[in-house]
Amino acid sequence: MSDTSTNQDSRVAVIAIIIEDPDSIDEVNSLLHSFREHIIGRMGLPYREKGISLISIFVDAPQPTISRISGKIGQLKGVSAKTAYSNV
Repeated sequence: MSDTSTNQDSRVAVIAIIIEDPDSIDEVNSLLHSFREHIIGRMGLPYREKGISLISIFVDAPQPTISRISGKIGQLKGVSAKTAYSNV
């Protein structure tokens, strides 16, 4: 799933992920693992009081790759994802 890219067509973004269905956690982790070469950092927190998990993924990749990551994650049951891009 890798894209050949140069730094010139690379974008920096953060993908915010909310997991409301705990059965989807393994699928999210598997997807993130498949895009690991583009991930520069990750922070995840379980919000036990609400029964959800919150994850922020920091990526450096071409815009189509970032969209693909976010789109695939957002298609999972009980999972939503939103992306914010930097101007860098």
